[in-house]
Amino acid sequence: MPTIHLIDASPYIFRAYFSIPSSIKAPDGSPANAVYGYTAFLLDLIKREEPTHLAVAFDGSLTSSFRNEIYPEYKAQRELPDPELMAQLEACWQVTEALGMKAYIDNRYEADDIIGTIVAKLSKKDCEFVVVSGDKDLAQLVNKRTMLWDFAKDRRFDEKAVRQHFGVRANQIVDLLALQGDAVDNIPGVKGIGEKTAVALLEKFATVEDIYQRIDKVEKMSLRGAAAIRAKLEQSREFAFLSKQLAKIAYNAPVKTSLPALKYAGADRGKVEALFDRLGFGKIRERIPKWKR
Repeated sequence: MPTIHLIDASPYIFRAYFSIPSSIKAPDGSPANAVYGYTAFLLDLIKREEPTHLAVAFDGSLTSSFRNEIYPEYKAQRELPDPELMAQLEACWQVTEALGMKAYIDNRYEADDIIGTIVAKLSKKDCEFVVVSGDKDLAQLVNKRTMLWDFAKDRRFDEKAVRQHFGVRANQIVDLLALQGDAVDNIPGVKGIGEKTAVALLEKFATVEDIYQRIDKVEKMSLRGAAAIRAKLEQSREFAFLSKQLAKIAYNAPVKTSLPALKYAGADRGKVEALFDRLGFGKIRERIPKWKR
């Protein structure tokens, strides 16, 4: 049974930009620290996992997701990346392809949606999935054949680990986000409901829909201020359902994929040599563990 590694590129590009010295530049003087750190991350992953199939998903835009059409304030509080980081994104894409990895990007669907769509499209195949990301939103994809791997912390989340870490089942992650909101993505949630209360509600109720169908049961729970919690839920009903819609990963991104398309055959020597020479990357190319034949 093949394992498909699905990499969420953005967190590792951003992490590299802020952790690798800005003194690393290409021969033409352009910044190269983010692309260097991102390249090192990919090579480390290939060496450690020896993947047979993989894909890398990129975020196309911070402002044009279909979620912005639903809720214009979605991610509105985020500042655009530094120009020096923006200038390196194309090179990160080029490195991905030069190393022989299938890359995906779309302006209306985020990397999470691309990964979710690939999992959905290949779910009937005899394969397993490892989603490589530190983004908690992707925990909603975890099931018996899908694991979330926070590469930076080297922590792997199966269904049991998701329950232990977040306090809810993997298939309730989207409901958790709908209730408590997500400040990072500017998802409002239910005003006044924090993580602890949201987890307690989801221990009794399976979903947000279940909560509102049996809203009268909330004030009978052994929760401090249960009546007030019911009132908050009723006052923010619209935001609860909106937040769930925003937090839910889409499975209909315009992605064409197949097991053969994701098979990893190794790096393209010609592309690597030309690109790495342009970027001024020397010894790091010695760390490439596999070349196309």
